[in-house]
Amino acid sequence: MAEQSARDAGQIDLGGDLTVNRLGFGAMRITGEGIWGDPGDREEAKRVLRRAVELGVNFIDTADSYGPDVSEELIAEALHPYPEDLVIATKGGLLRPGPGNWVPDGRPEHLREALEGSLRKLRIEQIPLYQFHRPDPKVPLEDSIGTLVELKAQGKIRHIGVSNFTEEQVRAAQRLTPVVSLQNRYNVDDRGSESLVDLCEQEQIVFLPWAPIQNLDDNATIEGIAKKYEATTRQIVLAWLLARSPSMLPIPGTGSVGHLEDNVAAAAIHLTPAEVADITRNT
Repeated sequence: MAEQSARDAGQIDLGGDLTVNRLGFGAMRITGEGIWGDPGDREEAKRVLRRAVELGVNFIDTADSYGPDVSEELIAEALHPYPEDLVIATKGGLLRPGPGNWVPDGRPEHLREALEGSLRKLRIEQIPLYQFHRPDPKVPLEDSIGTLVELKAQGKIRHIGVSNFTEEQVRAAQRLTPVVSLQNRYNVDDRGSESLVDLCEQEQIVFLPWAPIQNLDDNATIEGIAKKYEATTRQIVLAWLLARSPSMLPIPGTGSVGHLEDNVAAAAIHLTPAEVADITRNT
């Protein structure tokens, strides 16, 4: 039997000139506890990254605030020089004063510094997808996004995305520049961004759900479907995300090779419309 691959999820276009397999990898969990400092085993973290690429993952999402810096450094250590088809997306706009602490900073000077740091740590000359990590209530959105537009004009950013945005904020950003991706929290148990998934489909924006695997305990519907497919509940909720919208690009993250392989195997599970509806209705 052929090894299961992220390619089994199909492909998705990003910004009109990048095509990636529709199951990516989120590189937040390869850092230490509280998304702070080094992981317990740096070599294992690098094995996870290399195994992801072996399994057909060619979209990796990270951020300068993961560690901070640790995730980007590990990606470069493990994978540079990068495969030709690998798209690395990173984010800027959050400060990390300590473990578990996330403080918005959308000041133009901070975003410029963060971008330069990401280029250096990732060992690249242009970020394929640079995402504004979170709006800063102390800084006009136009100033933050405008800075990314300037950096794009300088050739340091290929495409601009946004994260943790409302529909109003997405529309405001779109008036300043093409927005090719939106990364918001979304899973079977938290659908606060439901209307934004639909907006992304209409606007041909890629939707990156963060925290895609949440609260799976004692859900009879998901457990029943998992039994039918001889799959894990993790795999079923990832398959549900893939079926939810063609604009969806799940990026499950882990620091374990075993969990990574389990997640990637979900790409081969194609739920029926009735099963998708059952999960949607009963979670």
